[in-house]
Amino acid sequence: MHATDDANARFLTASLDWLGLVLRRHAQERAVPGHPALPPSGPATEPAAGPAPGGAADPAGSEGGRAGWLRRRAADPPRTAGERTESGRPAPAAADRPAEGTGARELAAAAARIAEAEAAVPAPPLVALARRLGLSRFERDVLLMCLAEELSPSTGALFAAAHGVGSMAHPTFGLALAVLPDPSWEALSAHGPLRYWGLVEISHTAGSALVTSPVRADERIVDHVKGLDHLDERLRVLVTPLPSESPAALPASQRAAADRCAQAWELFPAPVLHLVGAQPGSKRLVAAGAAASRGLTAYRLPVALLPERAADADRLARLWEREAALTPVALYVDADDGAHGGYDPSAVGRFLSRTRAPVFFGSRDAGADLGRTALIVDVAPPTPRERAEAWRDVLGPAARSVPVDLLARQFALDLPEIAEVAAVHGADRAWDACLDRGRPRLDGLAQRLRPEAGWDDIVLPERAGAQLRRIADQVARQETVYDTWGFGERRTRGLGVTALFTGPSGTGKTMAAEVLAAELGLDLYRTDLSAVMSKYIGETEKNLRRLFDAAEAGGAVLFLDEAEALLGTRSEVKDAHDRYANVQVDYLLQRLESHRGLTIMATNMRAALDAALVRRLRFVVEFPFPDVAQRREIWRRAFPEHAPGRDGLDYERLARLDVSGAMARTIALNSAFLAAADGGRITMPLVLRAAREEFHKLQQPVRERDFVWPGPVVVQREGASS
Repeated sequence: MHATDDANARFLTASLDWLGLVLRRHAQERAVPGHPALPPSGPATEPAAGPAPGGAADPAGSEGGRAGWLRRRAADPPRTAGERTESGRPAPAAADRPAEGTGARELAAAAARIAEAEAAVPAPPLVALARRLGLSRFERDVLLMCLAEELSPSTGALFAAAHGVGSMAHPTFGLALAVLPDPSWEALSAHGPLRYWGLVEISHTAGSALVTSPVRADERIVDHVKGLDHLDERLRVLVTPLPSESPAALPASQRAAADRCAQAWELFPAPVLHLVGAQPGSKRLVAAGAAASRGLTAYRLPVALLPERAADADRLARLWEREAALTPVALYVDADDGAHGGYDPSAVGRFLSRTRAPVFFGSRDAGADLGRTALIVDVAPPTPRERAEAWRDVLGPAARSVPVDLLARQFALDLPEIAEVAAVHGADRAWDACLDRGRPRLDGLAQRLRPEAGWDDIVLPERAGAQLRRIADQVARQETVYDTWGFGERRTRGLGVTALFTGPSGTGKTMAAEVLAAELGLDLYRTDLSAVMSKYIGETEKNLRRLFDAAEAGGAVLFLDEAEALLGTRSEVKDAHDRYANVQVDYLLQRLESHRGLTIMATNMRAALDAALVRRLRFVVEFPFPDVAQRREIWRRAFPEHAPGRDGLDYERLARLDVSGAMARTIALNSAFLAAADGGRITMPLVLRAAREEFHKLQQPVRERDFVWPGPVVVQREGASS
């Protein structure tokens, strides 16, 4: 048995001996015939007090192990607390109380043993609990009485004898008021510590008096007093421990945030630490690190599990605050897991306003009323330089085979995520593994396009092609320019790459985005800005925020189609609709400037865009309708190398058809299916037939002579003899 456990056992044994003597004396003083017989006198059985494996030592005697609110908790209980009599004078210690009547000498000796045992450092759990929760000495003795039937079964007979009723082999408030020193009716109050903190439970039935109802100690309190510390079962189903994170393991940028949080707990009352930022994982790591620096274990409570009813929120808040008084814990209320990051601010405020225990609140943005004083702490992922150092540390010599600096800049992972990727996937699959981690957040927000096209598949004017290569170069060489050459130190915004693709439908804007994503080895996610917009105030900004946050973490290329839906010419503010429309535009521009990745917007209505807004984009790439020479090349590339009959097609003739690149590819595909059903070879008549159908589908003018092939039609199946 550890020294701490042995000291607790001595304290509980002495306390139960003293209680047994008090009950015996009361039973003897009743001296009523027919009373239940008293059990043989003697010392109480030593209670079991071994701690659970891994249980924490009692922290009451360690000033550095708890937040400041615990050290001062007794000074601010639910009601005026302390060891005082009803007259207001300090109550004497057990050893100093007068012991009159039968057994006075034994009572004095037992009280002396209690005083000696409770002076141990750290203090026994019952003593420490009473100090933290503001129990008077009488209230502590009431709790001891309720604990006695769990710690020493023989006390049941003593309770029956003291009551004078054989069936009442349990403690009651009435008995406590009758036998314990310095009784106080205030201890029965629902606002007193015993009932406010749920330390005892009253089995109160209709028709029975409160003072005669059975009282028992809460199971969690019984275990705590025994030294068996574990999270309350009612909390365990709601919370999960955050990964234990030493503050020293955090990168410097996040360690500063954790230190600020830890220092704030020196204040009293301690504020809610409101962690704000785009990456949920970063905030959880900072919370865990700050808690660890104060000797606390952080637990996470998803905001969706907060009670909606005020009474339920109050019960949960009391239960958690009681747990924080028993064990070194802190709570992280996580609002990042609500539906798309949304949450009910009123439910959060109700809960947080009812607890003074150490609490973090994590959300994307500040602004919500948390019901009590809050300190806002901005939390960001590690910097690209910190991530690069982490990649080199975990990959070791294999880091030389990986573009570490590009990997660090492209994917905003936290250090534990980097370590996990390296351990599970190694250097060879690190890039793909980072892509995989970002997809779950993005897949619910936009459409993922598999970037199949390459530079050889797209036909563009020389200027447009050169601009695309410059875009790819700027994304790939950000580390050199921003970090090595120091340009990133001079600016905090506009570090990403923004481009506008403008031109008629079907001219290659989407394909160009695919080419860039394939060149950079990144995922491409497409969404229409018209689908992002909402008629409800603030919803458009929320949709954009979720999209950009997910793309930032996952290193994806964003392709925002129908840009004219949001970037149209800003109007004069005439009503609320105009004002909020302009707010949405301003928010999009703000996110474009702060986003560190590649964002491509597309429109076929360049004239509808606000010229002042377009000037703030880094690239504007024109995709004109292809001319004859470009169409000839488009047709050649539309038919794969192994397509039967491709070499016999008249590409000069096809180039005279007024089609876009998208139309040419659709016609080529349809003619291939016609050939597969008609003879196994693609021919000019089949291509022209597919072209005529495409023109009709798109309701474009059709001149029949453009779709007539004057030469002979030869149908030959593959493998047939000539």
